[in-house]
Amino acid sequence: MSASTADRFGPTRLKSDLSTMPPIFGVLLIVLIVAWGLILATGGNLNLTNTLVRSVALGIVAVGQTFVILGGSLDLSVAYQVSVTAVAASVWMDGDPNRIWLAVPLVLLLGAGIGLINGLIITGLHVNAFIATLGTSLILRGLLNAAFDNYAGEVPVQFRKLGYDALGPVPFSVILLLAIVVAGWYVLRFTRFGHHLFAVGADAETARLSGVHSDRVIVGAHIVCSLTAVLTGLFIVSRLSAGAPWVGTDGNYDLESIAAVVLGGTALAGGRGGVPGTFAGVLILALLDNAFNELGINAFIKDIVRGVIIISAVAVYALRRRGLAR
Repeated sequence: MSASTADRFGPTRLKSDLSTMPPIFGVLLIVLIVAWGLILATGGNLNLTNTLVRSVALGIVAVGQTFVILGGSLDLSVAYQVSVTAVAASVWMDGDPNRIWLAVPLVLLLGAGIGLINGLIITGLHVNAFIATLGTSLILRGLLNAAFDNYAGEVPVQFRKLGYDALGPVPFSVILLLAIVVAGWYVLRFTRFGHHLFAVGADAETARLSGVHSDRVIVGAHIVCSLTAVLTGLFIVSRLSAGAPWVGTDGNYDLESIAAVVLGGTALAGGRGGVPGTFAGVLILALLDNAFNELGINAFIKDIVRGVIIISAVAVYALRRRGLAR
């Protein structure tokens, strides 16, 4: 990458992280205080550790979704990739701890292959990302439903430690989530790939003329997204002990991950945003779920409030950017 490319896109990347972090973390603090206050007022208890554990599955896949959205793409197939991972891992392990070291690399390769296919369809065949990944999700759904109609296989007790054990007071799953968040932030902020991803999302044609291999960047982003879906699937199957075709779609990880990314300040058009904001968006959604469950509020009301918060946040980001542009 040339120095001119760095000059052109470096400030965009820096501004994206610094400008989106303060507003969303302010919202997170407000939601935390309000939720905690309401729960304490009704005699309940807001368990922050439980909230973090509830954030793991969505948080991991949302990091990958951040990558593709930053590049101006998206992935609607992540929910079914989660299901495929859960089913494949439980079948390949089949309760045998000696198969863990075979099953985990295999599902990672499977996920990377799905991400590669998504990326090549989008860049090679020039299919819109929405249609391409929707088509992939339909294919995966058909394969899953044709082969399985209930829980399949079983993961060994040793693998379930990921979902239930802890290092001191911190669950292993939370450590995994934080590690992925930090790794995602580092890649986007300090590596050439991350630099190029912001450039492609900001203006793919300008990035190409500046020497960036735009197609490779988008393919790479989709592979990253699929790998995070695999990790989410592994976490879920460690909690459930077995995989089923519906575990990914029941979590609604496709739309929920996009919502968390947008709530965190990443622009759907690409080129602006970052992993820290996404992480804050995930925590906000988890806090709302936890608070509503503790308060016994109707699930329909929960969806309404979540929708209002997401729309309001995006509107604030748009107004803020418009004000900065003047």
